[in-house]
Amino acid sequence: MTSSLQPPTEPTDHHGHTGHEHAPHGPAAGASHGHAHGHSHGHGPAAPVSKHLRKVIAAVLIPFAAAVFIGMAVLWPGGAPAHERTGVGFDRQTQQGTVVALAKVDCKSVNASQVPPTGDTSTPEGREAQAAQSGECKKATVEVGSGPEKGRAFFEIVQPGAPRQLEKGQEVVVAYAPDAPRDLQYSVIDVNRKLPMALLAAIFAVAVVVVGRMRGLFALIALVVSFGILTLFILPAILQGSNPLLVAVIGASAIMLIALYMCHGLTARTSVAVLGTLASLLLIGLLGSLFIDWAFLSGNTDDNTGLIHGLYPSIDMSGLLLAGVIIGSLGVLDDVTVTQTSAVWELHQADPKMGPRALYRAAIRIGRDHIASVVNTLVLAYAGAALPLLLLFSIANSSMGSVANSELVAEEIVRTLVGSIGLVASVPVTTALAALVVSADRPGPEAVNGPVKAGRGGRGRRRKR
Repeated sequence: MTSSLQPPTEPTDHHGHTGHEHAPHGPAAGASHGHAHGHSHGHGPAAPVSKHLRKVIAAVLIPFAAAVFIGMAVLWPGGAPAHERTGVGFDRQTQQGTVVALAKVDCKSVNASQVPPTGDTSTPEGREAQAAQSGECKKATVEVGSGPEKGRAFFEIVQPGAPRQLEKGQEVVVAYAPDAPRDLQYSVIDVNRKLPMALLAAIFAVAVVVVGRMRGLFALIALVVSFGILTLFILPAILQGSNPLLVAVIGASAIMLIALYMCHGLTARTSVAVLGTLASLLLIGLLGSLFIDWAFLSGNTDDNTGLIHGLYPSIDMSGLLLAGVIIGSLGVLDDVTVTQTSAVWELHQADPKMGPRALYRAAIRIGRDHIASVVNTLVLAYAGAALPLLLLFSIANSSMGSVANSELVAEEIVRTLVGSIGLVASVPVTTALAALVVSADRPGPEAVNGPVKAGRGGRGRRRKR
């Protein structure tokens, strides 16, 4: 595992002296240097480490990386298994379409809705039905824009209270049911959002590259690779019947190795972050497996998971839940471990005399601030995703105990808490590992002083960092 050397960031004059050549020595210099290397993710090139330490790190990580990619080769699915479409939910044939005409019609004339047979309009359903019957509907003419029946037109009735209203010229997604009567084979199920989504993705990519420059570009490439591993390996392998936990661990490890080394370089510092991330993922996997089994969480709690279980009964749904916990925790784990490792390295460069204990105490103070913000972020992210569900419980005046005990909410609680425990544990584990590694390092004379080059004044250049 080599440590990449990069050109010095300070300006160099024609005598080979850097801008810090005449900086004061002693404590003042150390304080100045420590200020120059503030806590961030762009920490500049890492200081070179000894050849012996690189060999030790490589001896640990190379077998691990080899095992990960061998596991991917063995479990590689070769695509998702074919199945006969059920026509339910997402498992429908879809085509593109365009609303070519829109006309207002009386809801009664198209029999859009009916008042309940009992005539009871005291219920919300009855009031909505009565309002729709006496209201004004829209009759949309939709033209199919893809598939074998491209150009075919059909009609779609839009009620006045429908959450999705159509407009002329709007692009839509239509479902195709070949077994239905001809007049009912096509129906509008959604609108086409490809253009705004693509534009938003382009704005995101430009912002990342403009601010992050080369690191931002490599981060985008790593993001594409991560998405490729998820869609080409993890999801098809689970559908093929492979163990979801094993697939998630191998896939998450591959994503971790590629993303970290691509974004932060092939350095000893990145390698320590990889080891810290790996240890935390193992802890998350153990805790998740224990509490998912103990709490009797099936992983089959909504229509989507029910459809998956119906199509592929051999899939272990509780294992799929655990796989989601591991993959969901990986992104934040990378951030925490890289930050902590970089903090230890920068503190060591600011004061090379600091021992492992002093480095750990100084870096763990940074980690505690990070823990507080990250845990809060995780909880709020899950709460935001489950906000409609929480609103339903609030409407029903359910107690907090009954809400937490329901399997749908219990899954999110276990997911949040297990992931948060792994994040909290990653801070001391990664900090201690980085402090031990950087303190045990004993660079040779060339790594300390840098290659000596004769200048006009006979003075050597300062080492690159």
